[in-house]
Amino acid sequence: MSTSTDGEPPLSYVTPDFPSLYWPIRASPGEPKYLYYAGDMWRFTLFWTLITVGVAHVLVAIWAVLMQYSSALQKRKWLMSPAASKLTPKNRKLVGQNPIAETTRWVWLVPILYVVIGGLEALLAGSIVGLVLGAVYDAGYFKMSTWTPLFWGIINLLVLVLSSFRVQGAL
Repeated sequence: MSTSTDGEPPLSYVTPDFPSLYWPIRASPGEPKYLYYAGDMWRFTLFWTLITVGVAHVLVAIWAVLMQYSSALQKRKWLMSPAASKLTPKNRKLVGQNPIAETTRWVWLVPILYVVIGGLEALLAGSIVGLVLGAVYDAGYFKMSTWTPLFWGIINLLVLVLSSFRVQGAL
């Protein structure tokens, strides 16, 4: 059980640099890094949430761009087929002359939009969770390992992924 003296920072305490992760198994004495102040706990949680959610949104944006280019390549292949030569000029204009160039005109917006939306989601989730964690640890006079904000950043990402699925009951 932790008492009020366990959560007080040592006299020589300096807030560790971000990320200050250490190998927790058989860590040598003095190697583990701890956070004592609510502001530091909030900052570390916010940073890890921004990193995890940002990386996930960048990967999804890359996938979306690749899928759009794949679709444009299939359209281009179809336009070069003998079946496409039977199209009237009006119908051919609806399909497009150069699908890859048409896709390139707008597809660069996808990663920008994904990163902006992901950044706003991470800013909100990381701030709320970081402030709650900081308040709880501060109220209990606990010290926080630098690994805890990383885990909460991953949890924030998993909650975001889980909330993207449609949940229906069997009723």
